[in-house]
Amino acid sequence: MLRRLASRVYWACSRWQFTSEPAPDRPTVLIGAPHTSNWDFVLMLGIAWRLGIDFRWLGKKSLFAGWRGPIMRGLGGIPVDRDDPSRVVGEVVDRIRDGEVFGLVVTPDGTRNNRGYWKSGFYRIAREAGMPVTLGYVDRTTMTTGLGPTMELTGDVAADMDAIRAFYADKAGLRPEFRAEPRLRDESSEGV
Repeated sequence: MLRRLASRVYWACSRWQFTSEPAPDRPTVLIGAPHTSNWDFVLMLGIAWRLGIDFRWLGKKSLFAGWRGPIMRGLGGIPVDRDDPSRVVGEVVDRIRDGEVFGLVVTPDGTRNNRGYWKSGFYRIAREAGMPVTLGYVDRTTMTTGLGPTMELTGDVAADMDAIRAFYADKAGLRPEFRAEPRLRDESSEGV
């Protein structure tokens, strides 16, 4: 209740316009893209709280150090060890299979600069956990942010990524120079 109130105040005062398709009716992997600024986090919190989505998010382990740890975990954070990122997919899928129910916000373009491709963890988590993918966005050119469509991944990685690319084609992010094209390093079914 308090989170929804905070989000209503935020959207009433923000220069950003909240435009969104309805919240998904079941837990989803929510893509936050383009991820080009730390402010993306604030916008995604505002979206999730406004729509009443119970979610967790992945963040680098250093965000959870010291006094920030309890705050970040209270906001739904799951620390990621960047030295061993392959473990993250298994850990998240295990939590879901053990009965935890939550949406997961993922920024597949990784850090806030253009590395040339997206990380495939969001795709593997969604497929292994049987979750749909919801396309969340930030678009500085129109000053809008919200949720786009929710899609079921087919397992045809190239076709799924073509649909994702089409949605994000006109989305710029807060710092457009850091935007990464929605492309996985290997878009074959074996590469994911």
